[in-house]
Amino acid sequence: MQALTLGPTNRERVVLFGAGAGGDPERYRPLLEHLAAHDCQVIAPCFERFVAREATTAELLARPAGLVEALHRWAPEDASVVVVGHSIGGWAGLCLAGATPWGRDGRLLDVPREPRVGRLVLYAPAAGWFAAPGALDAITAPMLVFAGELDTITPVEQAVRLKGASAQVDLRVVPGAGHFSFMNTPPPGMVETEGFDRAQFLTDFAQATLEFVIAP
Repeated sequence: MQALTLGPTNRERVVLFGAGAGGDPERYRPLLEHLAAHDCQVIAPCFERFVAREATTAELLARPAGLVEALHRWAPEDASVVVVGHSIGGWAGLCLAGATPWGRDGRLLDVPREPRVGRLVLYAPAAGWFAAPGALDAITAPMLVFAGELDTITPVEQAVRLKGASAQVDLRVVPGAGHFSFMNTPPPGMVETEGFDRAQFLTDFAQATLEFVIAP
């Protein structure tokens, strides 16, 4: 397994990062460097790229399984863990925290869990797998959730669904943002909505993420 690892070894502040379907944490590097610069140990495994809507069950399950493997390899055993994830990386984080996903065929997916996950920061999370009654009941970790107002891949309605969890959920809908607005290096050819100051947004949401991660 390959991973981008940044910052000091720190059992108090371990950030386990799940990239989107592209699987490359380097595309979020300034965000991760911001966290590492404030004494967070960042562990961001690399994954094979896939198209989420066409992914096989095995490809999907490789994401939460890979996060757990990376955590066991690089984090202290008694680490306090915050999962930060974008899109399908957010889906994987929710799985680790106790959410129960259902596949397209209506069957329950058997996903790994990680009891050390104490908080979640989710950007445009792929939450459509958690529509079944009770799918979010086991989550106790507080969540900071960002959703792009103009996201057509994981629409705001998916993030709103997370408000049904018993855990505390701080949902922030970002005006003018799309699905890829949360990436420091978005896909080629992406164009933001006129008037959306992406550079300022990336700075602001990186700081908001840090404040949630290090909050007592």
